[in-house]
Amino acid sequence: MAIQLSDHFTYKKLLRFCFPPIMMMVFTSIYGVVDGFFVSNYVGKTPFAAINLVMPFIMILGGVGFMIGTGGSALVAKTIGMNEKSNANRYFTMMIILTIICGIVLSFIGITFIRPIAYLLGATDAMIDDCVLYGRIAMSFNTAFMLQNVFQTFLSAAEKPKLGLAATVAAGITNMALDGLFIAVFKWGVAGAALATGISECIGGILPFIYFLFPNSSLLRLTKTKLEGKILLKACINGSSELMSNISGSIISMLYNMQLLKFAGENGVAAYGVIMYVQFIFIAIFIGYTIGASPIVGYHYGAKNYSELKNILQKSLLLMCIAGITMKLLAHIFAAPLANIFVGYDNGLFDMTKHAFKIFSFSFILAGINIYTSSFFTALNNGGISAAISFLRTLVFQMLSILLLPQFFGLEGIWWTNTVAEVFAFIISQSFLIAKRKKYHY
Repeated sequence: MAIQLSDHFTYKKLLRFCFPPIMMMVFTSIYGVVDGFFVSNYVGKTPFAAINLVMPFIMILGGVGFMIGTGGSALVAKTIGMNEKSNANRYFTMMIILTIICGIVLSFIGITFIRPIAYLLGATDAMIDDCVLYGRIAMSFNTAFMLQNVFQTFLSAAEKPKLGLAATVAAGITNMALDGLFIAVFKWGVAGAALATGISECIGGILPFIYFLFPNSSLLRLTKTKLEGKILLKACINGSSELMSNISGSIISMLYNMQLLKFAGENGVAAYGVIMYVQFIFIAIFIGYTIGASPIVGYHYGAKNYSELKNILQKSLLLMCIAGITMKLLAHIFAAPLANIFVGYDNGLFDMTKHAFKIFSFSFILAGINIYTSSFFTALNNGGISAAISFLRTLVFQMLSILLLPQFFGLEGIWWTNTVAEVFAFIISQSFLIAKRKKYHY
């Protein structure tokens, strides 16, 4: 029997509903890792460092899709809970139109200014051509990338999380196959990596678009509507925490790269690139869970079913705690083999990467709770608190840590940055949960 947003959720039912978006995000992360594997092993560590240097900027542009998707799906889920299906379809359609418009505009901006931006990010003369080439090709597919991000959240709100997983698997297999063909066989280097990713994003973004364009068995479909500034602004403000996370994460990545160039040179940037690729897989589990759980929260909040709201929150916090501890242990055990996959050809770089990842992985213990708490407030349509948690967690605390810790502990301080930031973010996120418990009756 299909699970509906209106159901009472046991642990089993909650995990069943959230499993497809979890696997969707994990799969997305894995094919990102495959990109890094092929570039690092078949093209070289300098091109690999170049991609990692420009990637934060690409993610900022794509992050607009996460903002529209998370904020919009929370609004749509709440509207469905209020039994206003016609409005839900209109709001959903507005979000897709807005995504396409923003995607085209941001692509043009990115392609035009990628060279000066790459220099601003710290690109060396040896890296700049690869930065520009990869960046321009990748940003040509930015609209598809944004649509993929948007549909990942809306497919859960439409009670079709398995369809989201199928689209992501199809995109991922395409990316992996084309990486091998373009990079290992055709020797197209970073251009091949960018093309492989872009083509896969088209599959992940366009297939769901076609599904929603026609009558279907989900809760949502695209329909005729006019853009309403008030609705779009409300959704974007509510989803601003996710955009803030992407922007902040990208800014912090830039600071990481600048500090690492200072303290460890290109090897430091390459090591950090490996850690980022691998940690995407671990963090993807948390993000996937929030994608699945958020529409449930939004629905029951709209329906004023506060007992179920409390039930989802309690179960989710416990699951995030267990998952965080488990991931820390797995990261410690598999640090060496994971580092070996990317940089086993360079002993010094391998040792640095393995050591850094073991330290970095302490951040997983609290990251899931912090990520879920922020998304919980987004689902409650309280974008202000959600954005505050994300802003402090991903920008303020990390920026202070990355700038101050290396002054006292050198390179070691850089690797501890994430963990220190997550500790302070945990204090803030739990304070908000306690302070707002009476307002939202959870």
